[in-house]
Amino acid sequence: MKAIVGGRLIVPDAQGMFHAVSGYALLYDNTIARIAPEAELSADERARLESLIDAKGGYVAPGFVNVHIHGAMGYDAMDDDGAAVPAIARHQATTGVTSFLPTTMTCGWSAVRRAFEHVREAMAYRGGARVLGAHMEGPFINAAACGAQDAAHIRAADFSLVEPFLDVVRLITFAPETMPDSGAFIRACRAAGVTLSVGHSALDYEGALRLFTEGSVRHVTHLFNGMPAFHHRTPGLVGAALETDADCELIADNVHSHPGAHRLVWRMKRGRHIVLITDSMRAAGLGDGESELGGQKVFVRDGIARLAGGTIAGSVLTMDRAVWNFMENTGCGIPAAVFCATQAAAESIGLGAELGSLTPGKRADITIFDEKLHIQKTIVDGEIVFG
Repeated sequence: MKAIVGGRLIVPDAQGMFHAVSGYALLYDNTIARIAPEAELSADERARLESLIDAKGGYVAPGFVNVHIHGAMGYDAMDDDGAAVPAIARHQATTGVTSFLPTTMTCGWSAVRRAFEHVREAMAYRGGARVLGAHMEGPFINAAACGAQDAAHIRAADFSLVEPFLDVVRLITFAPETMPDSGAFIRACRAAGVTLSVGHSALDYEGALRLFTEGSVRHVTHLFNGMPAFHHRTPGLVGAALETDADCELIADNVHSHPGAHRLVWRMKRGRHIVLITDSMRAAGLGDGESELGGQKVFVRDGIARLAGGTIAGSVLTMDRAVWNFMENTGCGIPAAVFCATQAAAESIGLGAELGSLTPGKRADITIFDEKLHIQKTIVDGEIVFG
């Protein structure tokens, strides 16, 4: 048994929302064993511990879950290189992430298939954040809302393409309005346990509202981005997402969406169903300069990544900064912002019972950080992978 003491534990309250408590010890092995008052830990019990971490007044939180990330540190999930996803996993651990979905792009199908094979191999990797599977962002999207995705490789949704990789693909971004029979594709994915997300889509308000209220699709890829803007006469996908309990990804870098939009989302969603993501590309962690995304040149300047034509192309955001930005922008407090990067994210992909909170029985995925949200330690399955 191992323990963390001396910290402010971020744990669920009676309503399932997060708050911070002091004076408690977190005991764990590969799963969370129990949370007990530090005063109850006898000298004999402390002596028998395998390890004891003193958080020194820092926050002790569930590890962040990043369901949308393309790359970092010069690597991308689309690279035909078995070293790429493990390298991203190591970088993610330095930012407090304990689980993530390497995210593919709209490319030729042979390249996407090869990326899935590398993700499958990396799911067994230990030494960084856990690879949960893949987020397939395209090619089943709408050319009218493709953003930085390469429209030349967009194709009709086809479950038979995904079927050989059902052990890998956990989340699919798609545009239901482009499909003659989106119902069949949705039913096949749901039966296989794959979460569907509407994104890079021009789906209208009525169509989106129907999907979200009937529950066949409950996830939205990077809200506000890759979809028509909200308009008072055509509220569209944004309006339906805000009106319902759809899980909304949000790139909280203050570039992809304004801090005022974050406050709007926080209030409309009442603190739930907000999923903080990074959507970061290979340039994350490398500073300004030329990079690449989906075969297209990207230029990073002052922390903003754009294609040559000026289109915003992914981000260089890290999850620790996403949590900090969202907390600062909304005034929601650190525990509530952490909820959006942990429990809300895990629930959005069907893993809320396994990941996302410091609850006995869940995986011992933990991050420790200071008042400014600088990561001090990251623990995956009870083992320190950073710090």
